[in-house]
Amino acid sequence: MSNAIPKHRARFDDPLAYLRRGVTRLYTLWISCTYPFASCGRNLSIHYPCRLSKTIAAHIRLGSSVLIGKDAWINIVSDGVQDIKITIDDNCSIGARDTISAKNSIHIERNVIIATSVLIQDHNHAYEDIGRPIRVQGVTAGGRIRIEQGCWIGQGAAIVCNEDELVIGRNSVVGANALVTRSFPPYSVIVGNPSRLARKFDPTKATWIGGEAGRTVPTESTYAASSGLTAGPMEREREKV
Repeated sequence: MSNAIPKHRARFDDPLAYLRRGVTRLYTLWISCTYPFASCGRNLSIHYPCRLSKTIAAHIRLGSSVLIGKDAWINIVSDGVQDIKITIDDNCSIGARDTISAKNSIHIERNVIIATSVLIQDHNHAYEDIGRPIRVQGVTAGGRIRIEQGCWIGQGAAIVCNEDELVIGRNSVVGANALVTRSFPPYSVIVGNPSRLARKFDPTKATWIGGEAGRTVPTESTYAASSGLTAGPMEREREKV
């Protein structure tokens, strides 16, 4: 006996979903047309509500097919320099309640997935003057953050850079609730507070190091070589990068 819900019933189980989707589409259209972004791609989805001020839009570059979830906060700490502070490239997903706060530069490359309640911040609050409340001491000089293409950032993670440049290498995983304050190489699995490298993929040996170490992972290129086939579209896409 099947427990599947008939399609005609599933459509009407939550009629308010249509209203929520409609509000999000209208909100996205309004922001896309009225906010003076440095650049703005197509097929955006910006959930209402989202904390994003029109006054900072000139410092933001959005690619195509970017999704920004409910109650996300996109923030820029003004320093009087008219540069691009936040870049979110194509096909990125910013989860609900995420905070992205930039003073210098935060660059999220294409195809990055960010779960809910994540903090990405390239500066900190100053606190050294014990005679004044921290709230009136401003922020530190900070650094720069770059999350390379294809990464997955787990729920509740915090990526904070207070100096130099922090880079999360391509196709890396940041585990839930991890605190990342330093750079990691591509194909890393990053966990813990403070963060540590739990596993790393060696592309030359097609093997994961750490965790279930020594397990060979077949890739499209190795499969093609063993079967006599030419490289597929995924492999050709990698070669373009």
